Amino acid sequence: MSRATKRKHVQKEMLTAEWNGPIDDQRIVRIVAGRGNNLHEVFSVEDNETFLVSMPAKFRRNVWVKRNDYVVIEPIAEGDKVRGEIVRVLTKDDMKLMKQKGWKKEDNCDIEANTNRPVVTTISDLSCTDTDTDHDDPSEDTDYSS
Repeated sequence: MSRATKRKHVQKEMLTAEWNGPIDDQRIVRIVAGRGNNLHEVFSVEDNETFLVSMPAKFRRNVWVKRNDYVVIEPIAEGDKVRGEIVRVLTKDDMKLMKQKGWKKEDNCDIEANTNRPVVTTISDLSCTDTDTDHDDPSEDTDYSS
């Protein structure tokens, strides 16, 4: 099977398969960062922790995930560093279904700021207040003896 045909079948399976939420020991987690070698760092809302999961060979070069995407994982019993495997990448429609079922996403994980973007300071951030209330006349503070 050619690469294009395989990609088409995998994507079709992902988009058309009936999915009604995680089953058994599956969990929904949020991608925090890609770590290379088909490993992704994820954040679990249920456990409030981050860990690594692997992308199975079936999805490699066929399905892409980016930071803040939600995926369904299945835990790996013997995993120390890599503690799960991605089973499904959630689409916007899947997320709507989960919200209707009462699942709410709570993001307590601190994401590092993007250092490639400049920090913009507004005028309201620079407002200065006079904390010294002893002096009413600012001309008394100037020293002209030189």
